[in-house]
Amino acid sequence: MRFSCDKNVILKEISVAQEIIASRNALSILSNVLLEAEGDAITIKATDLKVSFETRIPVVVEAPGNTTVFCDKLLGILRTFPDGEVRFIQDDGDRLTITDGKNINFQLHSISADKFPEIPETDEATFFSLPQKDFINMVGQTIFAISDDETRYFMNGVFMEKGEDRLIMVATDGRRLSYISNSPEGEVPEFEGIIIPPKVLHLVRKLASGEGEIKLAVADKTLFAKFDNQKVTSTLIDGQFPNYSRVIPDNQDYEVQVNRAEFIDALRRVSLLADHKSKRLFLSVSGEKLTLKSDESEIGEAEESIVCRYEGPDSEFALNHVYLSDPLKVIGEDEVSMKFTETNKAITMVSVPESSYFHIVMPMQME
Repeated sequence: MRFSCDKNVILKEISVAQEIIASRNALSILSNVLLEAEGDAITIKATDLKVSFETRIPVVVEAPGNTTVFCDKLLGILRTFPDGEVRFIQDDGDRLTITDGKNINFQLHSISADKFPEIPETDEATFFSLPQKDFINMVGQTIFAISDDETRYFMNGVFMEKGEDRLIMVATDGRRLSYISNSPEGEVPEFEGIIIPPKVLHLVRKLASGEGEIKLAVADKTLFAKFDNQKVTSTLIDGQFPNYSRVIPDNQDYEVQVNRAEFIDALRRVSLLADHKSKRLFLSVSGEKLTLKSDESEIGEAEESIVCRYEGPDSEFALNHVYLSDPLKVIGEDEVSMKFTETNKAITMVSVPESSYFHIVMPMQME
């Protein structure tokens, strides 16, 4: 195998491969990245057996072939090379030479590509498409609400299902819930609701250009994603996601509207003196004034008021400030609405005007 390419082009893809590979593997082959040169491109593959990554980049192939090498060391070597062309040579034996063709030469021990784990594939007919920017937005509107409680593993991912004419994604940790729907132009094949691990969602969001389409498929307890020149697969979380529809209020009596940027700034300041452990702050609304208060014992207190639009009785809530700030960061409009009926029941945060997403926050105990 012999090929050459621009250092920065291959460095970018090997960096992604290293993110996929687990830092400690019982099987040494899982620490390796697969390089396969054929035609006018090289295919790069990496896997930790749960998440797999595959990409193709254009290179000059002098002799086709394949091999696997220790990804971490390959990445380190490429980072030290000067900008320009890098040559990869493996004629015989178990050594891959990496050289600039002048005075820099490295040799890495390699393992046969035959020993590399097989990455799952699925039939092309099972894929459906939607704009990358729409899928990235769906991930961004939900991923922060995932539970990190490993004893409730069925909430450690984002739930995705096909509605009647929509694709729905939901995440919850039991105290908050984020929901978004999207109506793809093409037909979406039927599939049972799935729970997608956050690792693969972070990866797709990082790699996707935001231009063009992303193709998704669900088969054999695996999610398949194809976009740009990338392919990503992930095993799914095997569990029963909670019946989220029971948490969504049918209607709510009162609504507070505020400027999103002003609310974010006030939260950022007042939360500085919120209790470190509970993250609790107090929010009260009266007429055209929304007041935020925090109290960290033995350190101090904070209070700030901002203008709001509200018609209803004076009300006060105790809320986790992170559960407020996380949705505010991803709501896309300048105005935000908080809907409620009672101060000890669910608050729904939506954009103004309303969009295809909403966020539900459960209040905390006042004392």
